[in-house]
Amino acid sequence: MRIKKVHVGLRTVKTAVAIIAAMVIVDQFGATSSRLIFAMLGAMSAVQPTFRDSVETCITQIVGVVLGALAGLLLLSFPISHLTAVGIGTIALITIYNLLHISASPSLPCFILVMLCTDAEMAPIPYALGRIWDTAIGLGVGMLINMLVFPYDNSRKIRATVESLDRDLLIFLEDMFDGDSHLPDAERMNRTIAGLEQQLALFSNQRLILHMRRQQRELEQYRICERMAKELVSHLEVLAQLEIPGRLSLDNRRRLAASGAQIRDKRPLDSVMELDVVTNFHVSQILSIRHTLLEVLARH
Repeated sequence: MRIKKVHVGLRTVKTAVAIIAAMVIVDQFGATSSRLIFAMLGAMSAVQPTFRDSVETCITQIVGVVLGALAGLLLLSFPISHLTAVGIGTIALITIYNLLHISASPSLPCFILVMLCTDAEMAPIPYALGRIWDTAIGLGVGMLINMLVFPYDNSRKIRATVESLDRDLLIFLEDMFDGDSHLPDAERMNRTIAGLEQQLALFSNQRLILHMRRQQRELEQYRICERMAKELVSHLEVLAQLEIPGRLSLDNRRRLAASGAQIRDKRPLDSVMELDVVTNFHVSQILSIRHTLLEVLARH
């Protein structure tokens, strides 16, 4: 039986540190199981891959706690049983979440609702305020740790994706001009670009206060890489739609060889036809874009 390697990521470690720190802080104010749980939930929620995700999660958590507390306090003012109050409140909270298009689960406000409505000895207002406070502590601690302790940075993944795209490009051209009738397609490169777009979306949402200018410059450079990568694929798709590739010019053969591509198509370009012109135009454009793309990447 093959044993799968267990990987403990940095985000996992940061989440554990955030939980412990939040619980230590809450403990200074007199910890109870309920207080520790809400601090833990807040800390876990705040440690997200990007700064934007963390902010959105913090807002969602605070809104959920407030809604649950308000729903519980409102329903306690009516002369109805606790089960009826829980039922009405749950329906109301889920409906509000759907109307506001909140993607998070409404379990947190529903939990507060149940606690308020089912514990006759509980002081409702102090409990509601206390849960908001405990959650805020957890969220604040989680945000600070997420921003300041090894903040998420996927710039290496972006570079690796662009470098992978370049390797795929050379493989494509070698396959195109290997002397047989089989032509490659650009689907693999399209998937690589889709991955690049996802990584750029993550990078653009990671707005660290201390490095916003540097990140903005890097993002602009990576966006240039993305546009050039898409332009590359557009030229490759044209080549892939040819029934057979045209014959390479001496200049394109030289540039391909300098790029490290192994070209086995030995057909001489003794007379120029339309297919040869189309082929050499797109190959020339591909090699020029590739050169510029690598220059932009080398600036980082």
